[in-house]
Amino acid sequence: MIERLLPADVSCAATRAESVPDGTLFPEEEALVAKSVAKRRNDFATARACARRAMAGLGLPPVPVLHGHRGRPLWPEGIVGSLTHCAGYRAAALARARDVLSLGIDAEPHAPLPDGVRELVTLPAERERIGPQAPEGSGELHWDRVLFSAKESVFKTWYPVTGIELDFTQADLTFHRADIAGAADTTDGGETSVAPVAAEGVFTARLLLTDPALPTTLHGRWRVEDGIVATAVLVRPDWRESDGM
Repeated sequence: MIERLLPADVSCAATRAESVPDGTLFPEEEALVAKSVAKRRNDFATARACARRAMAGLGLPPVPVLHGHRGRPLWPEGIVGSLTHCAGYRAAALARARDVLSLGIDAEPHAPLPDGVRELVTLPAERERIGPQAPEGSGELHWDRVLFSAKESVFKTWYPVTGIELDFTQADLTFHRADIAGAADTTDGGETSVAPVAAEGVFTARLLLTDPALPTTLHGRWRVEDGIVATAVLVRPDWRESDGM
């Protein structure tokens, strides 16, 4: 799903597997999660398995992916990228630094945010734009979760370039939706009906904390499909001449 949100010069890999075979990690990576609980080890290992597949898509050999401050992945020189993992989905997206200045991806379960979180991660203007929280199981779009994921992608794009922490309330996001045409489906009675469709669109993130290394507005894409919210943000090296993805 993440590959639908990024241009062709970004190598993407994803899986819905919750674990990978033993021996997937390099020794240096094993050392980082040696004392971690099983869930943390599985999240770490499956995301790095995706990273190795994304490396291969760029013609690169597999190498360890260690991490820096706040868990930021450390990529080979000349490579930029992002990892994400949630229950039921893991992904990696990598590109060459000559083509992409920075990118961020995120995946979340398509469900309402836990009680109290919505107010912590959104601005009043954002809450007004996305409306009230949809009840779980309602079949409606959970805009609060889409917004949360999009902010994660914004932060993952921002931090590697600036080295500065960005708070959830320091980006003001606006969303636009474009429904996807459903695929034709035939019922037992021979009649044609429209299958349930995914939802996708674009968003803009107006940064309330600015840095000369990045534009003051970031552009991203989002998609909801099969119970997962995925978002992505990308900035080109020539963003001053051509803003956007």
